[in-house]
Amino acid sequence: MKRFLLVVNLVFLAGLSSVLLVGCNEKADSDTNASNPKGSGSIAEGDVFPVAYIDTDSLLRQYQYAIYLQEELLKKEEKSRTDFNEQAKKLETQLAEFQRKVQNNGFLSRERAEKEQRNLMSKEQELQGLNAKLSNELMVEQEKLNRQLRDTLTSYLEEMNKAGNYKLILSNTLGDNVLYSAPGINITQSVADALNKRYEVSKGKASAE
Repeated sequence: MKRFLLVVNLVFLAGLSSVLLVGCNEKADSDTNASNPKGSGSIAEGDVFPVAYIDTDSLLRQYQYAIYLQEELLKKEEKSRTDFNEQAKKLETQLAEFQRKVQNNGFLSRERAEKEQRNLMSKEQELQGLNAKLSNELMVEQEKLNRQLRDTLTSYLEEMNKAGNYKLILSNTLGDNVLYSAPGINITQSVADALNKRYEVSKGKASAE
């Protein structure tokens, strides 16, 4: 069976490759330095279009919730692969036995041999159906995972940007989108730290319930 799992971060990165609109501050340019998130860096006075960016692949390698979700998906993929391989091995054994009986005239009649052949062909079709079913289930799970991560990130960015420091936050997917930036424009680390802190708090609340 083909490996079902598309690498989580690559798919998620593609979903974030467009610009994230996280604020529409109408204040004067001189106000854009106020209330930056911790460690996010400042925007120089006079900037008319304050922006920041996140190295999304780096963020996903640090974000504990993303790591947890990826591990859970890997477990599901492994179980799917095991289930499929067990069925495939059984069919392989049955096909070998059929070939052996044909070569040794082990069937009482031609009709019995043809019936067994049709039965094996039906099982092969069922196995192909199982392959498609497991692949689809994993794709659905991955899409669900990606939505969770996107929603979590965009929700945090909206909350972070309530002060209107940024009008645009870019996703620097695999380092392709930002060739140069002034110091302080990369807010990856501060976002990762904040998301991990929120995740730890949510885990603590879940354990207490």
